[in-house]
Amino acid sequence: MRILLVEDDVDIVRALAELLVAEGYQVDAACTQADAIRRVRACQPDLVLLDVTLAEGNGFAVCGAIRQDHPDVPVVFLTASDDEFNTVTGLSMGAEDYIAKPFRPRELLARIAAVLRRRAGDNRILRLGPLAISPSRARVTKAGAEIPLSAVEYRLLLLFATNPGHVVTREMMREALWESSDAYIEDNTLYVYMRRLREKIEDDPAAPTIIETVRGVGYRSVG
Repeated sequence: MRILLVEDDVDIVRALAELLVAEGYQVDAACTQADAIRRVRACQPDLVLLDVTLAEGNGFAVCGAIRQDHPDVPVVFLTASDDEFNTVTGLSMGAEDYIAKPFRPRELLARIAAVLRRRAGDNRILRLGPLAISPSRARVTKAGAEIPLSAVEYRLLLLFATNPGHVVTREMMREALWESSDAYIEDNTLYVYMRRLREKIEDDPAAPTIIETVRGVGYRSVG
């Protein structure tokens, strides 16, 4: 497996490259936005480990270019530990995961391995009412037409698809979205994400038939 490491801190690049190579990965590195985009095209990595803040450019622009030109390449963001805005923005752009700095080496390796396993090994098609969900491609279709979802919306939908008929509590939703974050996700924020998801998957978002509200508890898939 080939990993592209996009980071402008030389010491971090050296340490991460040694760690990843010791685990059997091939590692390429880039330190600027332009170089990162060029290297994605040239080396065709299996995963991009991407710092949000670069001395020249930024990680969001790199992620946007990857999603446009190479949508099947998973992106994992590196973010400051208390930077919730960057975390949410990265996931909304389609990143597979984020890892907060400072991070523990074994956790980093485990999270990378989990992303690669999800991409390589899950060929199931999940059904939720009229929706067909391909976990390996992070692709959702309805009546044959693809539904574009943000990373947050997709994670929510996958949570309901893997718990059909069961009540999904707000706490379960928080854990699914930010399972390793210390940031508390307000109920209003969850409501906004659910509203956006329903607007994309329901024929009539005001009268949902795929995911219903369970008052005072959470939601349940009924489709």
